[in-house]
Amino acid sequence: LNVRFALKKIILKDDDSGDHDQNEENSTQKDGEKEKTERDKNQSSSKRKAVVPGPAEHPLQYNYTFWYSRRTPGRPTSSQSYEQNIKQIGTFASVEQFWRFYSHMVRPGDLTGHSDFHLFKEGIKPMWEDDANKNGGKWIIRLRKGLASRCWENLILAMLGEQFMVGEEICGAVVSVRFQEDIISIWNKTASDQATTARIRDTLRRVLNLPPNTIMEYKTHTDSIKYVLGVYGRTCP
Repeated sequence: LNVRFALKKIILKDDDSGDHDQNEENSTQKDGEKEKTERDKNQSSSKRKAVVPGPAEHPLQYNYTFWYSRRTPGRPTSSQSYEQNIKQIGTFASVEQFWRFYSHMVRPGDLTGHSDFHLFKEGIKPMWEDDANKNGGKWIIRLRKGLASRCWENLILAMLGEQFMVGEEICGAVVSVRFQEDIISIWNKTASDQATTARIRDTLRRVLNLPPNTIMEYKTHTDSIKYVLGVYGRTCP
């Protein structure tokens, strides 16, 4: 597996919607081919071997998946188009497997445009509507330019190392690269559990070595959905 090539292909590939069919016959043929592709993909997914630690590797408590997304700023997207836009980089089950991915990935500080890296437990999509996320929320920290790479690394290492000590509450983390600032966030399952969200906040402050006056905002995914619906009339994370 050429990890570097796979990551480069995912991150650098431009989105291309392709040409529309010119007649009904071609359209029907395309639909049939698409359905067959989807069936083949589903069968392939069901046969895909589970990711497990290799011999003598150090297993993590949970398997995790890296995702990447990029979109045009200011353009609202539906949850369906957002889901199609997030690219799965790969899943790992051990410390060694994590470093194989991470060592070849572009650092957040070197990304351009409107880009995001997501690291979530395997089986959880980085979407508000996912069953594991829908009743939860996230702590948000806005960073001045130049800090994202260090903070992102410290955050995900703390998450993989189970430093938050909140059981199964942690879902994943996101770093969002924007033009004037960068944003990191950590997502948890239960927004109404104030003791848990407070512990996550305090641990986050410690592992990132944040100054006491750092502004930290907690936002429920329900509020995020309501806000975007109010602005755009449709959801987009």
